[in-house]
This record gives sequence, C-alpha cells and structure tokens, in this order.
Amino acid sequence: MILIFIGVIAFVLGFIISKQRQAQTEKIGKVLYLLGPAFIIIGILTSCFKIIQPGEVGVKTLFGKVDSNVLYSGLNFVNPLVDVTTFDVKTQTYTMSADHDEGQIKGDDAIRILTADGLEVVIDLSVLFNVKSSEAPRILREIGRDYLDKIVRPVARTAIRDNAVSYDAVALYSTKRDEFQNKIFNTIEKSFANRGLQLQQLLIRNISLPASVKATIESKINAEQDAQKMTFVLQKERQEAERKRVEAQGIADYQKILSTGLSEKQLQYESIQAQKAIATSPNTKVIIMGSGKNPVIIGGN
Repeated sequence: MILIFIGVIAFVLGFIISKQRQAQTEKIGKVLYLLGPAFIIIGILTSCFKIIQPGEVGVKTLFGKVDSNVLYSGLNFVNPLVDVTTFDVKTQTYTMSADHDEGQIKGDDAIRILTADGLEVVIDLSVLFNVKSSEAPRILREIGRDYLDKIVRPVARTAIRDNAVSYDAVALYSTKRDEFQNKIFNTIEKSFANRGLQLQQLLIRNISLPASVKATIESKINAEQDAQKMTFVLQKERQEAERKRVEAQGIADYQKILSTGLSEKQLQYESIQAQKAIATSPNTKVIIMGSGKNPVIIGGN
C-alpha cells in the first residue's frame, strides 16, 4: 500500500511538473511521470500476495470490516487494499508464578486464594492453549490480538479462586490436588471454547501453604508413615510367630509318631542293619561287647 501511495503521488507530481515549459523541471516531471506507474505496479504486485508463516493464520480486514475467510500458511493472493492480521495458532504457554524470572509478567505474579478454612494459599499456574484457526476472525472482531490480557489471564485466575473455596488448605496440598486441577481445567476449557481458544493442558506447578500449616502437614505425614511402619512390623512378627507354632506342632507330631509307632522288633531290626553296614566296611574293626539284644559295636583302625 505504501508503494502504491508513493506511486500515485509521484505520478501526479510528474504530470503537473511536466506541464511546465521549463527544461529542468520538465525533465524531473518526466522522471516522476515514469516512476509513478512503476511504483504503483510494484505496490499492487507486492500487496496482492501475502505470505503466511507456518503456525500462523491471517485475517483480512477491508475498511474496518473483518473477513470470515482465513488465510493459511503459504502464499496467498489477496485484495491489495486489505490489511492482513496474523495470529499464532501454535501451542502457547501463559505462566503465573511467584518466581520473578518466570511468566509473562515480571515479579511475583502467583495467584493468591482463600481456602474453605480461611487460609491464604499461593499457587503457581501454567496454561497451555492455542488459538483455533477458524475462530481467528471472530477473535479479531470481538476481542482483538491482546487475548492474553483480556481472556487467558483473567479467566484462569478467576477459575482458580472460584473453585478453591470448596477445599481446605490441607486437601489442596495433598489428597484433593488432582480433583482441584480437573475442576479448574473444565471451567477454563468451557470459557476458552466460547471465545475461540482451545485449552490443551493446565499445570499447577506449585502450591505454597503458610509455614505453620505446612509444618502440621509434614508432622501428620511422618506420623502416618510411622504407623504404616509399625503395622508392617506387627504383621511380620505375627507371621514369624505362626511359623514357629507350625514348626513346634510338626516336631510334636513327629515325636508322637515315633513314640507310638515304633515297636521293639522294628528297633531291633534297625540296629542289626546298622551293625551290618559297619561290619562290611573295609576300614572297620568290629568288636562285639555284651550279649543283649543290641550289642555294642566299637569300630576303628
């Protein structure tokens, strides 16, 4: 558009100056008269083609009216009179953190909320989202390009505060953290969808509690761990006691079997077999002592 405007001015000036009959001005007028159309042609050619980069879409505006047709990445032929506004449709991350070096706003930008038990909790949050390509014209028409400050930031902070009042501080820090995050996700997702944005992921990066509450939670966790450890020890001792009981019962049963099941003749038979094994050994000297049913045998070299 600038080249076209310059070309028109040059053409008009050249035409006016060329009408003068002075040699020097007439020469300048002819040059401008020739350059004017050249600038107009170049301006039209450059204005008719618009390159949209990968991960972006273009929205056309003609005299303040937004065209609903979207220009996608690549080379596009457009009306030279339109203005093209590009939107980033790749994944974007908006972070609100207490760390001064993180997030879009420098300094402490964490979200401070009041829980159901009246305690102040500080939350660091990251919102991953993208602009819907087909909704870019509506965003430009209804919101503008500053959707981060108008939509993403206020919607995320409001959703967290509205949902936090249903939980106490300890629950947010431990057992209810995932449930809390899912509720926030659903709230923000609906609000974003109504405004042409798509929520991809919500990350609660940190939940900071008052020091006194944090100490109480850590003490409770340690007590629960000690209780679990004691339960394990007691269970192990019960298993060991059961093992000893079974072992003792087995020994008692064995002794009972021996005392009631072995006869005198069986004991004599076993003794004869043992003596026979000793007598047949090549390295054994056999001495029989006594004359009872079970003589004593002394062996050795």
